[in-house]
Amino acid sequence: MAAQYAIEGTTAKGIAASVERGMSEGGLAPGDALPPVRRLAEDLGVSPGTVATAYKELRQRGLIVTRGRGGTVVAEAPAVASRRPPRVPTGLVDLAGGHPDPAFLPVLRFPATVAPVYGSHRAAPRLADLEALTRAWFERDGVPAEHVTFAHGALDCIARLLSTELRPGDAVAVEDPGFHHLLDLVPALGLRMVPVTVDGEGLVPDALRSALRSGVRAVVCSPRGQCPTGAFFTQARRNELVALLGEFPEVLVIEDDHHAEAGGAASHTLAAAGLDRWAQVRTVSKHLGIDLRWAGVACDAVTLARHDGRMLMTSGWVSHVLQETVAGLLADEAARELVATGRRAYGERRTALIGALGAHGIRAVGASGLNVWVPVRDESAVVNGLRTQGWWVAAGARFRIDAPPAVRITTAALVPEDAMRLAADFAEVLGDGQATYGG
Repeated sequence: MAAQYAIEGTTAKGIAASVERGMSEGGLAPGDALPPVRRLAEDLGVSPGTVATAYKELRQRGLIVTRGRGGTVVAEAPAVASRRPPRVPTGLVDLAGGHPDPAFLPVLRFPATVAPVYGSHRAAPRLADLEALTRAWFERDGVPAEHVTFAHGALDCIARLLSTELRPGDAVAVEDPGFHHLLDLVPALGLRMVPVTVDGEGLVPDALRSALRSGVRAVVCSPRGQCPTGAFFTQARRNELVALLGEFPEVLVIEDDHHAEAGGAASHTLAAAGLDRWAQVRTVSKHLGIDLRWAGVACDAVTLARHDGRMLMTSGWVSHVLQETVAGLLADEAARELVATGRRAYGERRTALIGALGAHGIRAVGASGLNVWVPVRDESAVVNGLRTQGWWVAAGARFRIDAPPAVRITTAALVPEDAMRLAADFAEVLGDGQATYGG
C-alpha cells in the first residue's frame, strides 16, 4: 500500500469508501497493495469479517483484485463482476429477460439493393433522411435537436460519452436500482459508481443532491420506463431535478430514453431544460426490433464534438444498411400503428399483474416500461419457489447497489389471465417462505 495513504472506517461501507477516495485522490495507484484483512482489521479496531466484506464489495465492482500469495491490489484496469442473468431452465415461462413481445415488432425489411461506394462513409456518417427523422423524433417531445448524431445502441453511446468526459477514478451517479448492464459498464471504464435512490418518479432529489455534492462528474438516468422499476419523471419531479442540476453546470447529464415509444409514459425530460452539458439517447430495440443496434443522440455542441471525434477514431460510423432499415421503419405508418398497439398492450399487462398481486396483498410497482418490480425479503427463496411453479423471474441483486431486495418480472408477453395465475403462485411461495425462513 502507498505509504502516504491510510485506509479509514469502522464499517464495511466506510472502509470501501475510504479505499475509493484513495483511488480518486491519487493516494492509491493501480497496482498498489492493500493491507491483509487481519492486519487492517487490527489497525482499525474492527472484525476481520468487516474488512473482508469491504474487500468483497470492491472486488465485485472491479476496483481491486486478489492475486493469491501476491495479496490484494488496486486493479490496473478495473474489470467488472458479471451481473449477467443465468440461463433460463428448460420448460419454464421466461419472465426475466426484459424483452418486448415479438407480436408487436414489425418484420424487418432491409434495403433491396445497396450500391457499392468508393472509400468509406467517414465524411458523411449519417444518412440525411434518418437524420431528419431523428430530429423530428426528439423535437416531438421538446428535446432540442440542433445537434444530433448516431451510435451503435445506448450503451455504446454512454460508454463513449463517459470515456471522453471522465478519467479513471472519477465518479458517476447512477440509479439504484438501475440497469444492470450500465452497472457493469461504469466500473469497467475504471469509474466509480455513486448510487442514487429511485422512487416512483425517478431520481430522488435529496439523494441526487448528495451525489452531486460528493463530486460526481456525470449523471446517468432514465426519464421513463426506468429499468427495473418502471419509474418515470413527473413534471414536478423533473422541475426539482432541473433546479438542482442547475447548481452544477459542469456535470454531464445523460438520459437513456430507451422507452420513448413502448414505455407508455409522457415525456418530462431533463434534456429539454436548457442544461449546459447534456445528452439524450434513444434506441429502437424495444419497439422496432432487438437486432437493430442503432441509437439516435441529441446533445449539446461540446458533447457532440467529443462523441463524434472519438467515434471517428474507432468504428467511424453506423452501417448505412442499418440506417436505411431504421429510416424505413420510422417512416412506415403500419409500423407506427403496430408500435402503438404494443404500447397499449404493455400497459394493460403491467397493470394486470400489479392488480393481481395487490389482490393477494403483494405490493408491486411498474408505472411504465416492460417490467414490474416486486420488493421481497428473500430474492433467492422467491426465485426458486416460482421456479417450482413453472415461472422464471429475475432476482433483483444484479440491478441493485444499496437498494433493498426485490424481483423483476417482465410482463411484456404476460397476458392478464396468466398474470392471475402467477400472482396466486407468488402468494403461495411467500406463504411457504414465511413458514420456512421467517419471511
